[in-house]
Amino acid sequence: MEKLVIVPTYNESENIESLLDQILAQPHRLEVLVVDDGSPDGTGDRVAARAHLLRRPGKMGLGSAYRDGFRYALERGAQFIFEMDADFSHDPDSIGDLIAAADDVDVVLGSRYLDGRVTVVNWPLSRLFLSFFANLYTRWITGLPVHDATGGFKCFRRRALEAIRLDRVRSDGYAFQIEMSFKCWKKGFRIREVPIVFVDRRHGVSKMNRRIIWEAAGMVWRLRLASLLGRLE
Repeated sequence: MEKLVIVPTYNESENIESLLDQILAQPHRLEVLVVDDGSPDGTGDRVAARAHLLRRPGKMGLGSAYRDGFRYALERGAQFIFEMDADFSHDPDSIGDLIAAADDVDVVLGSRYLDGRVTVVNWPLSRLFLSFFANLYTRWITGLPVHDATGGFKCFRRRALEAIRLDRVRSDGYAFQIEMSFKCWKKGFRIREVPIVFVDRRHGVSKMNRRIIWEAAGMVWRLRLASLLGRLE
C-alpha cells in the first residue's frame, strides 16, 4: 500500500459507489479506506470488496474517523495518506494535483481560497461568508500560513502523520482540520496549497452544525496558547 484515500461516511449510500468508481479509475494506483459510522442506509454494504472498509458501531465524528483511518494507513505502510469527503464536493480528478505537489512537501491542502480567488460552487452566501471569514480568523489568531485551514481535501506524507500524537488530537469537523495542519506546521513540516474547485454535495444532508462551528472558534485559541506555553503535542 503506497497511496491510501480515507473517506469517512455516514449515510452516503447515494454517493459512495460512484465516488469509488472515480477514485479507483485515477491513474495513480490508489487504494481507498471507507470509515463508516454504522450508516443505517447501508453505505458500508455498498463498499463490498472494492475498497478497504472500517466499520464503526455508530456516529463517532469526523475527527475520530480520520484518526482511526490514519492509524489503519500507518499500520499498513501507506506513504501518502489522503483525506476526502464522500459527497463529491472534492473532485477525484484533483487527486493528481495533490500527489504532484507532495513531491517536495509534507502536507498538501486543496484550497478554495487561493490567489485571491474563491472557487466554491453552489454554496449559499451565508455559508460561503462563514467559511471564508473563519479562515481569516484562523490565520490571524494562530499565524498558520495557509488560506484554507478548514478544508478537508488533503494529502499527508507518512512522516508528517508519524510525528503527530493522534491520541492527543481530539477535535472534530473544522477544528480537526485546523489542529492537524497547525501541529504539522509547528513541527517544521512543509505545507503547500493547491487550488481546487469545491462543489456543494450532490446527494444527502450536510453534517455541519453549530457545535462544529463553535468548536473550531475555540480551538484556534487553544492551539495558540498551547504553542506559546510550549505545550503543543
